[in-house]
Formats: sequence, structure tokens, C-alpha cells
Amino acid sequence: MNLGLEGKVAVVTGSSRGIGRATAIALAREGARVVLSARGEEQLQEAASAVRAAGGEALTVAGDLTTADGVAHLLGEARGRFGPVDVLVNNVGGSRGKPTWEASDEEWQEVLGINLMPAVRASRAVIPEMIERKRGAIVIVSSIYGRESGGPMTYNAAKAAELSIAKQMAKQLAPHGVRVNAVAPGSIIFPGGSWQRRVDTDPEAMRKFVEAEMPLGRFGRPEEVADAVVFLCSERASLITGVCLNVDGCQSRSNI
Repeated sequence: MNLGLEGKVAVVTGSSRGIGRATAIALAREGARVVLSARGEEQLQEAASAVRAAGGEALTVAGDLTTADGVAHLLGEARGRFGPVDVLVNNVGGSRGKPTWEASDEEWQEVLGINLMPAVRASRAVIPEMIERKRGAIVIVSSIYGRESGGPMTYNAAKAAELSIAKQMAKQLAPHGVRVNAVAPGSIIFPGGSWQRRVDTDPEAMRKFVEAEMPLGRFGRPEEVADAVVFLCSERASLITGVCLNVDGCQSRSNI
């Protein structure tokens, strides 16, 4: 199936490992010109090499995407190399601090700054050029713990906020030909990721977790989320906007 992404300029935040890296590679396989960004230069270059091996062009921009300057630098470099952005995948994120009501103001601000604000800033920056050209696709990588209760309180709230802005932007931008969607991954395992660390630390507890919580009997893989993201970015998803697609092997428990 031709997804219609040949030659498109795609920016993927948080793309040195995990879901972001897999998404960048999957976009490259479809012929996109991919801009990768993360803090770690070494991992970023390795990811870019994998993108090129998959047949795509790659530009790396190392920086701190939790800052307004970091996001502006990323998008400035992307436009300078490839031109206007066609696809934006807001993937950068993570969890920090206390997981309960005891989280401090600073911990709340940090988690919102890692997850929500990079997506807000990057989206706000590319939307005008998408409106001008009457096309574009934005995907926000949230979590099943944005759709339903679970995980640290701060993370849960940040991921729910991501889903809220995705829906609002989709409504506002649909008349301009710009689509906005979200994906909600479940527990995804990859080298260096939090689930791999848990497996390495306490394999028996993780075996019980998988047995109790993962109907497919295994963790998800970054590539499985990436395939869903790339489809939502593609012309084959032309009627899909304002949705949140679970990619979780039926781990989540919500009816919607």
C-alpha cells in the first residue's frame, strides 16, 4: 500500500530511541525526509544511520525540547534543510518525580514541561505553514494512561492533556485541511526503556504483570506503535482526524 509519504518532510521529536526512533525509521521506509531530535547526540546519530539504511533522508538536531528555544531551533533547522513541515510527530515525553498527590509544584511543572509543552510549542509553530498549504498531519504520542486512570498522577494528567489538545486542534484545523490525531501506547519494551529496566530488575514480578495485564501475553514493541503513527500521518488516513488510537494489545480497560 502506498501511503503517499514520498518526499514529505517529517519531524519526529524524542526520536533517538524507542517509539520515536521506530517511527522515524518507518517514515523513512515510506520515502519521507525525516528530521530527528533528542538530547543525546550519540544515540541520535545511530538512529539517523538506521533511517538512512531504511532508504530515507535524515537530519539530526540535538537539543532540549522542553524549552521554547529548543523547539524553535529544531524547526528552524528542519525548514532550512528540507522546507515546510508536512508531518509532525510529538513523541518526546516521560515521567518524573513522586507518583502521588505528594508531587511538588516543581515536579508538576517538570512533567508538564517534558510532555505537554513540547507538543504545544511544536504544533503551534508548524500549524501556520500547514494552514497556508491546506495540508499537514500532526500526531501526538500519549498513553493509555491519558485515556484512563493509571500511572503516576502527574504523568496521567499530562497525557490526558495531550489528548485534549489533540482533539481541540483537530476540530479547529479540519476546515484548513490539517489533521490531528493521537495514539495511546500501552506497555512498550525496548533496550534502555523503563519496562526493560523493570524486567531486568525483577523478572518474576514482570512475568506476573504481563500475565495479569497484557491479554496478548507480551509487551508491545516500538515498531507496532510506529506503524500506527505512520498510518495516521499518511494520505490513507485522510478521513481520520480527532481520534485517539489505542496501541496496547487490549491492555487498557476503558470502553471507549
